[in-house]
Amino acid sequence: MKENPATMSAVIGYFANVCGWRRWAVAFFAGAGAALSMAPFYFFPLLVAGYTILAVFIDASKKQKRPRFSAFIAGWWFGFGYFLLGIYWMAFSFFVQADEFAWMAPFAITALPAFLALFTAAASALSCAFWPHGWRRIIFFTVIFASFEFLRGHVLTGLPWNLSGQALAGAAIWAQTAAWYGAYGLSFVVILICVLPMLGVSDAGNNFNWKKGVLPPVIAIAFLLLVGWLRLIGIESGPQKEISLRVVQPNISQREKIDPSFWGENFNKQLSLSQSTNSNDHNLIIIWPENGVPLLDESQRAMTILATSLPEKSVLVAGAVRRTNANNGAQSFYNSISIASPVGDSLLITGQYDKHHLVPFGEYLPFFGILDAVGLAQLTPYGDAGFARGEGPATFKIAGAEFALLICYEAIFPGEIYPKGQRPDGIITVTNDAWFGDSSGPRQHLDQARLRSIESGLPMARSANTGISAVIDAKGRIIEKLPLYERGKIDAPLPRKLSQTLYGVVGDWLFGAMCLVGLIVSRTRKK
Repeated sequence: MKENPATMSAVIGYFANVCGWRRWAVAFFAGAGAALSMAPFYFFPLLVAGYTILAVFIDASKKQKRPRFSAFIAGWWFGFGYFLLGIYWMAFSFFVQADEFAWMAPFAITALPAFLALFTAAASALSCAFWPHGWRRIIFFTVIFASFEFLRGHVLTGLPWNLSGQALAGAAIWAQTAAWYGAYGLSFVVILICVLPMLGVSDAGNNFNWKKGVLPPVIAIAFLLLVGWLRLIGIESGPQKEISLRVVQPNISQREKIDPSFWGENFNKQLSLSQSTNSNDHNLIIIWPENGVPLLDESQRAMTILATSLPEKSVLVAGAVRRTNANNGAQSFYNSISIASPVGDSLLITGQYDKHHLVPFGEYLPFFGILDAVGLAQLTPYGDAGFARGEGPATFKIAGAEFALLICYEAIFPGEIYPKGQRPDGIITVTNDAWFGDSSGPRQHLDQARLRSIESGLPMARSANTGISAVIDAKGRIIEKLPLYERGKIDAPLPRKLSQTLYGVVGDWLFGAMCLVGLIVSRTRKK
C-alpha cells in the first residue's frame, strides 16, 4: 500500500473543507452511522469513521470565523444523528396505547435526541476552544468526549444509554477490561481507538498517512482482543452454593400486561412455566419479570395458589407493584420485587425491594404540577405523579445466597448495583421491554446488563417479559438465553462469582485518573 493514498487524502480534504448545511448533513450521517456500532448491528468501523470525521470537523473549525460555534453545531448534528438512530425504539412505547399517546411519538423521538446531542455539541465546542496540535489533539478529544459521556450518565438523574464502550459489549471477549475501569473507562478506550486514525491526518487536514492512521487502531484492537482472550481462558469454577435458577419468560404483550382484565391469565402463564420440577433437589429460585404480579400482597387467592403450586424448596422472586397507605389516606405505589416462599398452605413474603432509579416521564413526572396543568399527568402509571422512589440499592438473602436486585432501567447505571461493603453472590434483574417491540432497544439493554456482570465479577439471572431473558456468568458470557417473543423458561445453575474486581474496589476513580493523566499529557508542550 502507498503511504499517502490519493483517495484517502481527497476524502479527508473534503471533510476538512465542507461547509454550511453540507457539513451538518455529513455530521448527522456520521453520527447515525456511529449508532450502528451498537446492538444488534455492531458495525464498529462506523464508530471509528464517525468519531474521526467529527475530529476532522473540529480541526477544520479552527479556520472558521466562529470556530467554537462551528464545532458546536457540527457536534450537535453528530449527536442528533447518533441518538436519533440509537434510541428510535423509544417511540414504540407511545403506540401501545396509540389512541392516547401516539401523537406524542414524533415530539418525544426528536426532543430527547436533540437534548442529548447538547452533550456532544458542548464537548466539540470545548475541544475546539483548547485544541492542541499533532497527536495531543487525539488524547484531548478522548478526555473531553469521555468526560461528557460521564456527565450524560449523571446529569438530571442521567441516561448512560449507548455509551461508546457499549459497542464492544456484544461479545464478552471485547469488553473484559471493563472489570478494571468500568463502562466509562471502556468508553475512554473505545473513543481513543476511534480517533487514532487522526494520527495519519495532518494538522492542515488535507493529507493522510496510511501507516500512521491505520496501524495504531488495529494494534489497539488486537491488544483488547488478546487481553479478553487471556481473561476468559482463566481457571473456570463450577456452580456456587448448589442453587438452581428458573428464569421465566411468559411473552405477554404490553397491552395485555397493563390491562387488569388479563392479570389472572398472565398469572397462570407464569405459574405454568414455574411448576415443573427439574432442580435436582437444589434450592430453586424462580424469577418472574418486572410487574409480573401486581399487588401480590393484596391477593390472598394468588398467594394461596402459589403456596400450593410452586415446587418444594423454591423461592419466588417476582416483579410486582405494591401499595402503601399513609395515615392521611394518601397512597403510594412502588415498582418492586417481592421475595416469597411457600410455607405450608401459605406464601410468606420475606423481602421486598423498591426501585429507586425511576424513569423520568415513564415512571414519575418531573415538574408534575406544570405537566398536570397541561393535561399530561396520564403519562405515568399508578397514582398522581407515578411511582414513589425506593431507598436505594440493597442485597437480600435468597435460598442461602446473597443477591443484589435490579429492576429494568437500574441495570444501565455502572456502579449502582449494591451498597458498598455488601458484595453479594449474584445479581437478579427483572425487566419488561415489551414496550419497545422487536427493535434494537431490548438487545442494547441486554448488552448493558452484561457489562454490569463484567464490572462486578458477579453472575446475573435476567428475566424479561418478552425477552431477552438470560443467565450470564461473572465474565459477561451468556450461558443460556431466550430470544425475543418466545415463551419459555431457563433452568440453569447459578454460576460462581469471581474475586472482587478492580472496578468493584475503586469504582469510577480509575476512569477519573485516566482523564486527568490524559488531560495533563495533552496540554504538555515540548520545549
